[in-house]
Amino acid sequence: MAKSTLIALSLGLLLPLTSLANSNEWVKTSDRYTQAILEIRGKYDPEIASFDGLESYDTQTVDWGPNYRQRHAKSFRQILAKLEQAKKTERDPRVHQDLVILTRGIERDLTGRQLQQSLLLPYYNAAESIYHGLETLLQEQNTAERKQRAIERLKRYIGMLPGSQPLTEQAKARTLEALRQPGLIGPYQEELVQGIDNTPRYLDGIAELFKTAKLTGWEPAHATLSKQLHDYDQWLKQHLQPRARSQATLPAAIYLHRLQVNGVDLQPAELIERSAASFLEIRDEMQALADQIAIERKLPSKDYREVLRILLAETLPADQVLPHYQQRLKTIEAIIRRERILSLPEREAIIRLATEAEAAATPSAQMKAPRLVGNTGERGEFLIPLRNPNAQTGADTSDDLNPSASWTLTAHEARPGHELQFARMIETGVSLARALFAEDTANVEGWALYSEALIRPYMPLEGQLLSLKDRMLRIARGFLDPMVNTGQITPQEAKAFLMKEVLISEAFAQQEADRYAFRDPGQATSYYHGYLKLRALRHQTEFKLGTRFDQQAFHDFILAQGLLPPDQLTEAVKRAFIPRYQ
Repeated sequence: MAKSTLIALSLGLLLPLTSLANSNEWVKTSDRYTQAILEIRGKYDPEIASFDGLESYDTQTVDWGPNYRQRHAKSFRQILAKLEQAKKTERDPRVHQDLVILTRGIERDLTGRQLQQSLLLPYYNAAESIYHGLETLLQEQNTAERKQRAIERLKRYIGMLPGSQPLTEQAKARTLEALRQPGLIGPYQEELVQGIDNTPRYLDGIAELFKTAKLTGWEPAHATLSKQLHDYDQWLKQHLQPRARSQATLPAAIYLHRLQVNGVDLQPAELIERSAASFLEIRDEMQALADQIAIERKLPSKDYREVLRILLAETLPADQVLPHYQQRLKTIEAIIRRERILSLPEREAIIRLATEAEAAATPSAQMKAPRLVGNTGERGEFLIPLRNPNAQTGADTSDDLNPSASWTLTAHEARPGHELQFARMIETGVSLARALFAEDTANVEGWALYSEALIRPYMPLEGQLLSLKDRMLRIARGFLDPMVNTGQITPQEAKAFLMKEVLISEAFAQQEADRYAFRDPGQATSYYHGYLKLRALRHQTEFKLGTRFDQQAFHDFILAQGLLPPDQLTEAVKRAFIPRYQ
């Protein structure tokens, strides 16, 4: 197993600098600019700081106290002014790129918070926030000392420690303040109902985390938390649910901002038009593949939908899911090495089944990222849920349990997709700005969808068809998500379309509809958008280099840049990669 290189951190009071960072002066310079942002993140969102790896914040909890929005905004505006000044004098292009990342991120954060505060009634999902805050500390790969800190954080959540106030009471106070403001739009009713319904799952998940960590002494605090959360849910039903809106439609300004935050530089109407045209093209491509499969298998119908139904009926038993995916990854890695697609680490990737609480929070396959600061060997985990607890039928997520579909899912979440993307940042070292603040979804998910395309030519025909089905879903998101959020269709209509035309299960379609409506509006559109940006960049690079183009070198360079947004990645390739091979 290759030794992980610690990501550079110029906060001596927290973690030492890495040897790699010490040999890269530009990284140290960049990290000094990032330090103040990390301190503010730790002050207002210590759970996120803990997730990133800043252990000094492990026992702190999120600040939802009086005027926390105003205090947060004031702190960031002060830093923004200093960073803007630094952009005028910084000469190193890599540091300047990082300053652009930081200032752009702060500006978008401030804009988003202001839009939400002026237009939307806040809904604080306390149960989910607490679950994630404790899950970060109780992960299996953490040290015993770090796991122990979860008990103190739990006590702080319930107001048991001096200077702390129950998180549920803070949430009530901020919601009551907002309820007095006229004109604010309530949360989408389905989000509120689903959040309340999931409280028992999160409580059970927290208890299971403590038990798995073999900790004692948490039980009384957990009992108090249970009472507080159930009381809070009843309070929500009384005070906030009457103000919940029946339609998912977001205010236009908020939805446009959501697209921009996720790296999509198109207006909703333009996004719908382009995606609809691409959907028809991918459907034609799928039909051509379905014709071949129908002939080979002597199927009664060549229609791609009917062929897909037959293929999707082939599901793995629950006890075979994990070993199947582990073997599938080995097959894909052999292809990557044979075809010299990119460089692979020697160590194995981690794949496991998701718990019930993890599936409730994210009811689809996911890559749980490792800590990106102070990493001492922690690795990302590819999680596979066996069912979506939020689905109406409670059915298995059969989309992920299909042996032919496992080709694409493994390439996307594991290798050469997300797991490798984050592992490379840890193992080669990048600046904190690129590791923690550059993600705009289009860069992360664009790479994962691009990774699927890299492996698709080597899949069997059935795997190729299901890979195109997944791409069809990503394209469909490009018109369904904005249509839901501009009021042209309902989430239920989007769900029905996906089940009929893309042939995804009810459980998966429910997860998609929830994503468009309230879990992360705008985010789903970034996959195909980021993929097209990356494909265009590769084409431009091949055109410039001709026969000197080396795909392994190109992909290794892309991964070495960290999470640069598409426009900055294009700049880096033109400035540093193409001249190297011309």
